Amino acid sequence: MPSYRAPVEDVLFLLTDVLCIERFNNLPGFSEVTEDLAAAIVSEAGRFCADVLNPLNQIGDREGCVRHQNGDVTSPMGFKDAYRAFVEAGWLGLSADQMYGGQGLPYLFTVIVNEFASAANIAFAMYSGLTQGAFAAILTHGSDEQKKTYLPKMVSGAWSGTMNLTEPHCGTDLGLLKTKAIPNDDGSYAIHGQKIFISAGEHDLTENIIHLVLARIQGAPAGVKGISLFIVPKLLVGPDQTLGSRNAVSCGSIEHKMGIHGNATCVMNYDGAKAFLIGEANKGLNAMFVMMNEARLGVAVQGLGQSEIAYQNAAAYAKDRKQGRSFSAPKDQTEPEPIIVHPDIRRILLTIRGFNEAARALLLSVALDADVAHRSEDAAARQAASDRLGLLTPVLKGVLTDIGFDNTVLAQQVFGGHGYIGEWGMEQFVRDARIAMIYEGANGIQALDLVGRKLAKDNGRATTAFFAEVSGFIKENAAEPDLKPFLTLLERAAEHLRDATLWFMNNALAKPEQAAAGAYDYMHLFGLVALGYMWVRIAKAALARKARNDAVQAMDFKLLTGRFFMERMIPDSATRLARIRAGAETMMAPSADMF
Repeated sequence: MPSYRAPVEDVLFLLTDVLCIERFNNLPGFSEVTEDLAAAIVSEAGRFCADVLNPLNQIGDREGCVRHQNGDVTSPMGFKDAYRAFVEAGWLGLSADQMYGGQGLPYLFTVIVNEFASAANIAFAMYSGLTQGAFAAILTHGSDEQKKTYLPKMVSGAWSGTMNLTEPHCGTDLGLLKTKAIPNDDGSYAIHGQKIFISAGEHDLTENIIHLVLARIQGAPAGVKGISLFIVPKLLVGPDQTLGSRNAVSCGSIEHKMGIHGNATCVMNYDGAKAFLIGEANKGLNAMFVMMNEARLGVAVQGLGQSEIAYQNAAAYAKDRKQGRSFSAPKDQTEPEPIIVHPDIRRILLTIRGFNEAARALLLSVALDADVAHRSEDAAARQAASDRLGLLTPVLKGVLTDIGFDNTVLAQQVFGGHGYIGEWGMEQFVRDARIAMIYEGANGIQALDLVGRKLAKDNGRATTAFFAEVSGFIKENAAEPDLKPFLTLLERAAEHLRDATLWFMNNALAKPEQAAAGAYDYMHLFGLVALGYMWVRIAKAALARKARNDAVQAMDFKLLTGRFFMERMIPDSATRLARIRAGAETMMAPSADMF
């Protein structure tokens, strides 16, 4: 059975040495987080996910969820007890508003816990992750009465939440949705329609499920301008939070999926279900985007989590499995050696590890942006953090899930034929990681969002600030001789990103298809630069630790991993730039009949 050990030491190094979170002690929730408390939270979260969630991962994959004739769904063996332990330990409400029963700690720590949980058992982690997103949407756009009614129970874990967007004929293009909302005399609505691919749409982990559903009010305009968002509880809720009768919403079936079998992905039927409008009529996307943006970051975390657990098991196998001999072994040596001696195995492991450490640093830096954007009293700081968060969200979702999936396949390769056999667990990681590239907006859509919206937003304010952040760091540290190899390679990649950005400005306005054709490569080029930038920051912190004679071997390992990334991975920036400059001609010139 595959194993998992949460990267606690790496996370604590990032918090204290790279991100220096003590700088944010002026923000609500941060002042309580001493170094000892941070270590306790991260360590205990790691222990829980490794000891409680990970042993259920293969069980959930084998058993899946079961739909009964009455529409109820049973989760895999052990999930219900694990969920109870998860919420009783307070992990679900770690960063939630204290007004509704949360602990009010930085969102940063929720991202850390979610990475550990997604690595240990991604299907299980989705139940709580969706609830966190639904909580955020109601908190931001719900009425005071709706917040009072739903949020305390969601924070406590007694109730869970979902997001209902997709319909059989309608995925990304939400303007095509057909689900209707008909006004009732009491101010509520009756929802009629069907939603598909609804993660955690029905299950037995909580006593109630709060569905957030996009629908069109009868007579509303066509397209996205006529979409509204509704709360549709599985069980109707009384004024004092008492549960009433079953609402007219049911699970029609469970999707037969490639992976994440432990999570019930449902077809949901709404047959006049009683619903309550969130926010303004016909402005449902504004409210839903709160949940969608949080979900996109959550999916990026899933990409990293699956990459991490795949790496850990591949590295352990490579040190144990004996096949062949080192190229430098004596000619008369006949005993095989562990495959870790082979350069190609090390290439695979360093490729995955080089990504994991930088991706984790980038994710946590963006989580800090979210905290500053929501907690700071400084308007300029909030604006800058919000800009960075918005710019990097599609990059994180697209790049981390693409590469996270690639890394599960690379890790599977280390096992040879055993990687294809279920008992080793590697093929499950491949199957589970694959969906992250698709849901919450397929990665091609993330790239279009980056190029079509985020680059030029507010006259390019966020993009300009990111370039200034990277170039400023390079200039500030140019005199550091041990950092020079890192800085030189980062500067070259950053120049490729600037050239690509200028190319879009000069070519894409006249021919929008030029931007669309190059968007995917631009997203990955942006990701390479962002990851490389984090590696330079990690390297600087590691050198400082070494200078204090602190954890020297661990810091040496980080520096070697960083050098591998900078020397062998970030040079792909030149390839991405060349593809962007190739334009759209070879893609768009042929007739559709060619395909």
